[in-house]
Amino acid sequence: MPFLNDIENYKSLSIVGLEKNTGKTECLNYVLSRLRDSRKQIALTSIGIDGESCDQVTQTNKPEIELSEGMIFVTSELHYKQRKLISEVIDVSRQSTSLGRLVSAKVLSKGKVLLSGPVSNHSIKELIADLKNKGVELCIVDGALSRKSIGSPAVTEAMILATGAALSANITQLVYKTKYVYDLIQLPEIEMNLKAQLSEVDNGIWAIDSEGKFQDTGISSVLLIQKEKDKLFQHGNSFFVSGAVTDQFLDFLKNQKQISEIELIVRDFTRVFANPETYYAFVKRGGRIQVLNKTNLLAITINPVSPDGYRLNSDELKSALQDKVNVPVYDIKRL
Repeated sequence: MPFLNDIENYKSLSIVGLEKNTGKTECLNYVLSRLRDSRKQIALTSIGIDGESCDQVTQTNKPEIELSEGMIFVTSELHYKQRKLISEVIDVSRQSTSLGRLVSAKVLSKGKVLLSGPVSNHSIKELIADLKNKGVELCIVDGALSRKSIGSPAVTEAMILATGAALSANITQLVYKTKYVYDLIQLPEIEMNLKAQLSEVDNGIWAIDSEGKFQDTGISSVLLIQKEKDKLFQHGNSFFVSGAVTDQFLDFLKNQKQISEIELIVRDFTRVFANPETYYAFVKRGGRIQVLNKTNLLAITINPVSPDGYRLNSDELKSALQDKVNVPVYDIKRL
């Protein structure tokens, strides 16, 4: 994987699966094996539970997470006791999960672990900052089922996206769904002067007037758009949405006569909760979306095997997806 040379340029990386059993843990193990000789101090944690030998949903075998000597890992007290390696405790956090406090430890002898880290993006962000203060130079976060939000640039600087047959048995649909997420990740970033100002806004919908000034529309959420739609266009057609962008909101906007002048700004790609059909209809009619923070997508990995027992044609899937995206695509089964 040539993109492995790029990983060490970042301080944090997330590996995010579009569905369970898309090869995320296999990708993680490959990355860790290739970083084994890195001179950087590497730490690993998870949002949710990862590393179990048997999938709790599908009851299929899963690869366990393998760590090398010198690496640091963060997991709950319960799963720290179940580790299959020798390690030294560095810290026991006051931050707790349903499985106990979070334990940070350094691997003294290579082996396998079960990870259960913080349960929210905010907690992950705090943990990454704390690990950085402890000398960690690269923190890798392994995601759980459908947790794309850890790919948010507010949490990690870079990401690898894992997709595969578990998402769809049809190659055309699989490529379509994956390409949609890719397109969201590639949304353009706004200018630096706007970013500094909007980063301080934490609620509501704000308009940007013709003089570049921010005006509060008085609409606290896109969920209220039908009731308060008369307030939206008082100051122009450019808006910053501090929360999520939904199907209902994009449907409303794409039906406006001035759709080609409408521009939305969101925090990052994870805030777009609309279906691909709605999003593409909005864009096709002239609407635009930008982000405060753009994610650095390093690669997409594919797993042609589904836990249901069917296998897609790997070469066909890889070729079809590579034609649609501008990042490397790798078959996780051939690494």
